[in-house]
Amino acid sequence: MRDPDIRVLCEFYGLDDPKVLARLLGLAQLDRERRKSKGWWRGTVGPGAVTEYIAMEDAATRIRNWQSSLIPGLLQIPQYTRALGVADAGWEDPEDIERAVTVKQKRQERLLGERPIQLHAVIWEAALRQEIGGPQVRRAQLQRLLELAELPNVCLQVLPFRTGAHPCITGPFSILSFAEDDALDVVQSDGVTDMVWVENEAESRTYGDLFDRTSRLSLAPCDSVTMVDDLIKEG
Repeated sequence: MRDPDIRVLCEFYGLDDPKVLARLLGLAQLDRERRKSKGWWRGTVGPGAVTEYIAMEDAATRIRNWQSSLIPGLLQIPQYTRALGVADAGWEDPEDIERAVTVKQKRQERLLGERPIQLHAVIWEAALRQEIGGPQVRRAQLQRLLELAELPNVCLQVLPFRTGAHPCITGPFSILSFAEDDALDVVQSDGVTDMVWVENEAESRTYGDLFDRTSRLSLAPCDSVTMVDDLIKEG
């Protein structure tokens, strides 16, 4: 959104606080810079919500991710991602599937690079037990979780079946946080056909509260790692 449009809207809604206006103008400038960024994904990923998300993810300093049925994208091995692509009826072209695998692996460099992102992933036990790609892929994926959980910037928690009903039972989502003082958290969840974005401060806080409450119900990181290790041993 252009600065003149923001000023007109503020005047229309009676927002005359200079600090509020400055914050809105700063956020708009930040958004424009992100959209213009010549990141590695330009030309690799098609236009649309996926490109938007990757750009946001690249700019974020912290991600809180709740997953009820899948391993978080930043923690997936190629075989796991490939199996998901094959199962998706909309991904019939093998080249599209391989491109998705490559992009997801490239995204994971944020966990290991010079400016590693802080990832706090809470995963429902079902995602760990589901055999996506078969038993060998499942075992390799669980082993990868153990390796990544050792990183100082990765916090992995498992929500066990025995918890029963929980605050995040409605579905998966990610909360992206940024370094800028005025930057609001952005929430992303997957709809049936597209991504759903939440950039409203009050709603973002609600998602953050849901995540924190579910995290408190989950196993501690050390116990979560033990559970993953036990699942590997079970075969």
